[in-house]
Amino acid sequence: MATDPRSTSRGALCLVTGAGGYIGGRLVPELLDAGHRVRCLARTPANLRDHPWADRAEIVRGDVTDAATLRPAFRDVEVAYYLVHSLGSGHDFEETDRRAARTFAEEARAAGVRRIVYLGGLTPADVPEEELSPHLRSRAEVGRILLGSGVPTTVLRAAVVIGSGSASFEMLRYLTERLPVMVTPSWVGTRVQPIAVRDVLRYLVGSARMPEEVSRAFDIGGPDVLTYHDMMIRYAKVAGLPRRLIVPVPMLTPRLSSQWIGLVTPVPAALARPLAESLRYEVVCGEHDIAEHVPDPPGTPVPFDRALTLALQRVREARVTTRWSSASLPGAPSDPLPTDPDWAGGSLYTDERERAVDADPEALWRVVEGIGGENGWYSFPLAWAVRGWLDRLGGGVGLRRGRRDAQSLRVGDALDFWRVEEIERGRLLRLRAEMRLPGLAWLEMRVERDDTGRTRYRQRALFHPRGLAGQMYWWSVAPFHAVVFGGMARKIARTAERAAGTRASSARTPSVDSARPSSAGTSSVDSAHPSSAGTSSVDSARPSTTRSDTDTGPPHP
Repeated sequence: MATDPRSTSRGALCLVTGAGGYIGGRLVPELLDAGHRVRCLARTPANLRDHPWADRAEIVRGDVTDAATLRPAFRDVEVAYYLVHSLGSGHDFEETDRRAARTFAEEARAAGVRRIVYLGGLTPADVPEEELSPHLRSRAEVGRILLGSGVPTTVLRAAVVIGSGSASFEMLRYLTERLPVMVTPSWVGTRVQPIAVRDVLRYLVGSARMPEEVSRAFDIGGPDVLTYHDMMIRYAKVAGLPRRLIVPVPMLTPRLSSQWIGLVTPVPAALARPLAESLRYEVVCGEHDIAEHVPDPPGTPVPFDRALTLALQRVREARVTTRWSSASLPGAPSDPLPTDPDWAGGSLYTDERERAVDADPEALWRVVEGIGGENGWYSFPLAWAVRGWLDRLGGGVGLRRGRRDAQSLRVGDALDFWRVEEIERGRLLRLRAEMRLPGLAWLEMRVERDDTGRTRYRQRALFHPRGLAGQMYWWSVAPFHAVVFGGMARKIARTAERAAGTRASSARTPSVDSARPSSAGTSSVDSAHPSSAGTSSVDSARPSTTRSDTDTGPPHP
């Protein structure tokens, strides 16, 4: 008798979609530790390469809306985890979710997958589905599509997930910590049943071993049923804050609530709105049948206060492995930086700066990798703050996403309103802008040694305008580049020099900033040259444009 190539002696082969997101990024190592083999499906596999578990998992390129890419990804897979959705991607996100779920279900059945596992949302029992918020309605529909696939399916339905870095936890944390007196929407009085992220992961991992005859939805939640008001009061107590005064105001609609959340917390309004809409409904578990198949060990499900304590401990110890911002927000630019010298993409404006640094490359790299978040952007803080506020007013993420880790970065990390597109330890950090812009933008920082062995810092900002609005945007902000980008280069160099314990700044002659036109067009170069009297630095700005007759295609959906 032939041996099944998907033998369970080495654990089930699990396909994980959404591995770059908050839950998916935490699920992969849990599955591996449980003895399973893991294959991750990603539209951009390079975004997963720096995760601590990347060398233990197989990473393949694919998209849940593209059947052709799913077929090879499903080869020999026994358990498929569906952890993706199109939340906040526009008015047609329900259709996108519907199409993706159907494609995934059809390909899973054709490949002979043994089980699909889906993490959805807990819905109120007494509210007709057509009256639910679009977010909850779509999550429920995806669950039905997967259950009707012909493949045994586990649908786990959760309400508020509490864990370090989760969107729900970040909303709760920032609202409670920043506002000792709160005028709040009426939904703060609605009952919900929160669940600790470690219980969500335990149920997800345990679902891989469910018997074939089990195909149904399960409500999952913690032991506490609370109002959002209760949750804020209890958060303040666990965090050691004075008791908060909370005043509900009925006229705050979900739209106004989302704007309010976006103003106070790092969660942008586009993501806050569906979360706020969901909180209008009482979402309490109607059963705990999951325990029949994934038994609760002692001390679980984790109580709410304990979940808060664990999450806060990880935040304070900077051990947040994934955050709500781990996955790119729908609609954010995803085009990689063009590397072909003859790039086909229309106009490409650049601003380049270069400086010699009296510090070793390691000291300079530590400054570069530590940029953003609490450390800021090393130049004209007011300009960066204003740009962040304008971005949030336009529905963008602003500067409040901060960093996942205070010292280290990895490809795919959110960094304020940037995302790490490429990192070469000790040499290169490339960021892609996710702010609202009439075009695409990148910021590159390089650490090098020149021919004399001296450390050099090279910085390059690039902008690919979209239409006339993009052209106007570039030329309107170009006069500020010497202050913003030139100041950034100088401050990064000086910070590295101070950190390295050098006294170069006292021996250096004053820097001279000058702007000189170039026949090449519009690029900006900030160069530092050693001299016999010390170091003299010259900042120059000269715009440059690269043109081609071919436009780039739209980002992959």
